[in-house]
Amino acid sequence: MSDEPALPENLSLPSSQSHSPHDISSQYEIPAPQAFTSFASLKDRIKQHYEVCSEYYYSLWGEHIHHGYFLLPADTKEVAQTRLIDLLLELSGLSPGSTVLDVGCGLGGTTRYLAKMAGCKVTGITISGQQVKIAKQLTEKEASESDADGFITIGEGRVRYLELDAERIGDHFRDPPNKASFDYVWISEAMSHLPDKRLFFRNASRLLDCGGKLVIADWFKAEELTSVQLEADIKPIEDGMLLPPLSSTTEYVAFAQEASLSTFADPLDISKYVAKTWDISWTLIQSPALWAFALSQGRDGIAFLQAFRAMRRGYANGTFRYAVMVFQKKP
Repeated sequence: MSDEPALPENLSLPSSQSHSPHDISSQYEIPAPQAFTSFASLKDRIKQHYEVCSEYYYSLWGEHIHHGYFLLPADTKEVAQTRLIDLLLELSGLSPGSTVLDVGCGLGGTTRYLAKMAGCKVTGITISGQQVKIAKQLTEKEASESDADGFITIGEGRVRYLELDAERIGDHFRDPPNKASFDYVWISEAMSHLPDKRLFFRNASRLLDCGGKLVIADWFKAEELTSVQLEADIKPIEDGMLLPPLSSTTEYVAFAQEASLSTFADPLDISKYVAKTWDISWTLIQSPALWAFALSQGRDGIAFLQAFRAMRRGYANGTFRYAVMVFQKKP
């Protein structure tokens, strides 16, 4: 096994500090929105996307495939990405040595960070078997040993990765041999992909120990948008990023209350501090080979890259928002 995921063949990536002389996306039409026929079919498309594209994510963005929290002009994407995790740690008051379920763990960047920096025992789950493979591969570079339950020691903590649909966590961890509960359920930029968000809140509440916390960073639509704003700014994001209809932060608070979770840290809108993520990303995708690969994947591949433009537009117009929040199960 190689030390790290290989850069996809023939892919040449521009520096995040460079500026492309022209916009490659202009050579490709923006696909018409494609409605999903069922939530099951949408999940299949999401899984296929990550099965095929995860190595590209790693090549473009590194081990943390989430927004960065940019506070200083000189911040690199790597500094900003870990600062976002640190913000969530601060808001949640996460205790060292806690048990954590990292939902939608991607390539395991946050999973490893929580283990190394806070000595946590972390279970990372993702819908993609390819992401599990890459996460394990990256972990083994730093790991010292593993145990019979599949946990790998890294720093003062332990991690493991499971291929698991986030909407099935309630069933998976309910009974032996997988029965488990957690001090924290952590979900960063994954709940927006879930069709049944109410179900997820109920399952998270069920899996949390008394006093445990649900830690969330996610994408949202702004409150009270007009039909014109929804059509122009939000629908292209939902289509390209393979999302069911986006929620507002107010809806998440309501879902939490329905699941008997109280607000520990009120929703904090940090859109202006994370929007730079997509300026950097737009520069990074100015690669002819990347667009050729996207084209080979059909309309979803091109729609995904074209959605980067929609993300920037949504942030600029204030219609697309990013927020963090923490809920707690009553002691």
